[in-house]
Amino acid sequence: MLLESIRSQLDSLSKSEKKVALVVLENPDLAVSENITALAKNAQVSEPTVVRFCRAIGYDGWQEFKLKLAQTLALALPGADESLAPDDLAVDLVNKICSRSINTLLALRNNLNPEAIQRALDILARANKIEFYGQGTSGILAEDAQHKFFRSGVPTVAYSDPHIHSISASLLSKGDVVVALSQRGGSAALLGSVRLARKSGADVIVLAPSGTPLAELATVLVPIDLSFNTDPYTPISARLAHLVVIDILAVGLALKRGPEFRKKMLDAQRALQKMDMPFDTFL
Repeated sequence: MLLESIRSQLDSLSKSEKKVALVVLENPDLAVSENITALAKNAQVSEPTVVRFCRAIGYDGWQEFKLKLAQTLALALPGADESLAPDDLAVDLVNKICSRSINTLLALRNNLNPEAIQRALDILARANKIEFYGQGTSGILAEDAQHKFFRSGVPTVAYSDPHIHSISASLLSKGDVVVALSQRGGSAALLGSVRLARKSGADVIVLAPSGTPLAELATVLVPIDLSFNTDPYTPISARLAHLVVIDILAVGLALKRGPEFRKKMLDAQRALQKMDMPFDTFL
């Protein structure tokens, strides 16, 4: 969510930019209804400072920021308070965490770039093999992705050990694809492996926040721009967003493989059913 992103970046803003941020956070609806002159006056700064604030948090200028803020407010669940408290009851946890997850996915749907998804699918469709790299929580995401993608008929593997994915990256070649997953985009070990993969001639699809060091190394970046703050449970929502993007790519690849591949998936499903094993097919 945009407001959470602003809160998480407060410490990195200049003193005057922070004034703008605090005014927006205090009354985001008013910020949407006002023009840049009114916002600058309320924050007691100049109009160029408002523009600098917008650029500091990742937008080209005032108009783009205002549009994104309006979209965020329109998508948010009315009256939803997502902040957690030590005395929250079970009913509070249900409402707040579900609201947080829903708002995260609504923001993802609103901001996910279909062109980036299409470029990623085009690369995946012609891949000789696909390797998923991640560490920590993102390592679990990589394993989930491999579980979904191996049924595409393309050889796939997931690595969460930095030593292993660095070795594997150095052995890749043109036509291979790495999907690098990160919720922050700054892991030194992951960056090293991605550089090795690019040097080996492999394409790299990155699922990470835009403007991060990892994003800069991508052949194709699928930006997942979600904020982090001091709440240790915020990454749960970020993980949900990554899982949905993985599903989008997996389903998209399955569809691009055509009807013959669909038949093979159905055959696999029938074989597993005979063994009384569930099979969660995409199609």
